[in-house]
Amino acid sequence: MSEREQHETTRPAVSPPRSAAEASSTAGLRRELPAEVPAGGPPAVEEPAATAPPGEAVAAEPGGAALTGRQRLAKGLWPPRVTRAQLIVALLLFGLGFGLAVQVASTSDTDSALRGARQEDLVRILDELDDRTERLEDEKQGLEKQRDELENSSDQAEEARRQTIEKERQLGVLAGTVAAQGPGIEMTIEDMKGTVESDMLLDAVQELRAAGAEAIQVNGVRVVAGTYLTDVDGGVSVDGNKIKSPYRFKVIGKPQDLEPALNIPGGVVQTLEKEQATVTVERADKIVVDALRAPKRPDYARSSSQ
Repeated sequence: MSEREQHETTRPAVSPPRSAAEASSTAGLRRELPAEVPAGGPPAVEEPAATAPPGEAVAAEPGGAALTGRQRLAKGLWPPRVTRAQLIVALLLFGLGFGLAVQVASTSDTDSALRGARQEDLVRILDELDDRTERLEDEKQGLEKQRDELENSSDQAEEARRQTIEKERQLGVLAGTVAAQGPGIEMTIEDMKGTVESDMLLDAVQELRAAGAEAIQVNGVRVVAGTYLTDVDGGVSVDGNKIKSPYRFKVIGKPQDLEPALNIPGGVVQTLEKEQATVTVERADKIVVDALRAPKRPDYARSSSQ
């Protein structure tokens, strides 16, 4: 046996104790080394759990996945779940919105039409509104006066009979079955060129009515609510009665309202003069409208008092 082998055989089995410095050095070295990989491959990497923003709760689905508050809100809103009550409310709101839109559109159209009108047209519209307001106020006062007379009269039956006769006379004037007289105007239209048509005369009638005319007569023909005008050879037909130039209008009403209504810029007189017709308007304290219309008995309507 050699000397080396003899030395290894005689070496003690227990290592001598190490000093504290050596133990500390060995522990530091082990901490720096990676951990031993166990048999069977590397360990499975665990995915981090879903985290929520600060102040937001995290909930778990039945399958195990976690949902944040925002995810739960989005899941609750979509797909939408519409109930019958919600559908009815939605339809009502849609109808209300559609009605408001139509109202706003119609109001805008009216405002646009007035905004584009000429100054003289606006003045005429304003005057007509004032005149109608005044006439309605007078009618209201008249009805109130009749009511007071009926309430204060000692013989209410006689007072009611008197008012009935007066009302019948007024309706007769409007219907053309009774002659009338009073202040008003006379308008004469000379049509030497034959350019005046029925629609121009109809515009004159409508303008006079809007200004407060109570009785109108044209060339011996009484004009009433149902009067119609048509063009015929050599003139105009009024309710089937042919009339020729000159066209003479007799109108009962307030002269201070009737004459300006015809002479406003762009009105009846200017329109006729553009057609080379000559128009004259004269005021009078007494105008007699004596052309009458036969009362027409209705075929089906009867008084409810019978």
